[in-house]
Amino acid sequence: MELKNREDIVKNIQSRRIILLPDGTELPVDLAKEDEVMAALAKAECKPLEAYVVSEELKKPPGIEPPSVKIMQAHELVGYEPSSDSGNFRFYPKGYLIFQLLHDWANEIAVSRFKALQIDSPLLYAWDDPQIREQAGTFHERHYSVRSPDSDREFILRFAGDFGLFKIMKDATISYRNLPLRMYEFSKSFRYERSGELSGLKRLRAFHMPDIHCFCRDIDEGWAEYQELYRNYSDLADASGVEYAIVFRIVESFYLENRSRIVDLVKYSNQPAFIEILSEAKHYWAVKNEFQGVDSTRGCIQLSTVQLDVKDAQVYGIDYTDRDGKKKGCIICHSSIGSIERWYYSILEEALKKEQPTLPVWLAPTQVRIIPVSEKQQEYCRYLDIDGVRYDVDDSDETLAKKIAKANTEWIPYVAVVGDREAESGVLSVSIRETGKRVTMTREELAQEIRMRCAGKPYRPLALPKLLSQRPTFK
Repeated sequence: MELKNREDIVKNIQSRRIILLPDGTELPVDLAKEDEVMAALAKAECKPLEAYVVSEELKKPPGIEPPSVKIMQAHELVGYEPSSDSGNFRFYPKGYLIFQLLHDWANEIAVSRFKALQIDSPLLYAWDDPQIREQAGTFHERHYSVRSPDSDREFILRFAGDFGLFKIMKDATISYRNLPLRMYEFSKSFRYERSGELSGLKRLRAFHMPDIHCFCRDIDEGWAEYQELYRNYSDLADASGVEYAIVFRIVESFYLENRSRIVDLVKYSNQPAFIEILSEAKHYWAVKNEFQGVDSTRGCIQLSTVQLDVKDAQVYGIDYTDRDGKKKGCIICHSSIGSIERWYYSILEEALKKEQPTLPVWLAPTQVRIIPVSEKQQEYCRYLDIDGVRYDVDDSDETLAKKIAKANTEWIPYVAVVGDREAESGVLSVSIRETGKRVTMTREELAQEIRMRCAGKPYRPLALPKLLSQRPTFK
């Protein structure tokens, strides 16, 4: 199809919008009638969905800087790099620990849970490659361009992991027996966001994407994979503790044919979804959904997504040999767990919604802060061992009150003050940030509680020296 004809088709595509309730009820939404939109949202009774519709569909974003932008710097997690391009960040030891834990979490989901095969591919791709150009052409104004020193050939930095994966799959020999085939890549990608769009870890120019692509025989198998990925990503969003809204974009013929299954997915998540229904296919997908994280300002950001791709296998020539010996094109189910930076942002923002901001214990750079009452207990604290827990010791010359205040400022989940009685008995007096309670427990009981709260999540050791007196400051 000629480009001009395609543009005419896209221009003439109509769309309607609904809110779909878990019981299957459809609430029509006309964005030109704000009062009716708000009335439909009131019936839906879902605050995250209301935040999404107001911010993204009615185009009324909060217009204020998310507080995590200051927190990520004040807590020595993430900072701006003045010698790089805007939207490219430096991660300090504590911040990089959180990044690594989120990376480990994504790997566990993709490799252990979904049994995806892991690959890696280049960052640079030739802009004169017709397949790259066709897939990425609409994003060209967002590309970073690079030229090799010995020629005028233009390359682009990838904005997603599709380029390399699809090239790998084009060259692979695939049988129907191999399908569905799940592939995973953790890729660094680049997108030239406008300077006015940049906002901390929410909108940046260099980011890390954990992508899972499922290559399937036909639309039925692809749709089955889609539903499986949706349910798992819904579970993950719930497990993260992040507030989120559900959004679908669907071609009308696909929606009418599969409406009952869409209702089942919405029912599975137990919250209503905003759905845009298109009269014809506008992009490469027949259906896609997004889990939209809601931050502390009531702004939104896309986290996980699943997309049923009915076009790109043809663009790249990705096919398989069927049982009849004939070559057939694949259906591709794109999905992303969501960029690490956006999850990072959403988790910080979720913490800031609380009266006492607190990170999930499995992500806290320090899970337990040990505070000796005086110099006399410092030796005991230095050699205290809490197995499988990230703990440190405030051996500074500050007063006890200032040490406790510092732990509070750093959002430390558990703070144990050690005086003579605690050193002699081995029973710690522990303040729990999340509940505000003070309890007594042994080292083993403390370790057991933290391991229980972090069950099923990855673990890494402390990123900085155990003694605070030995740590540099990254501000």
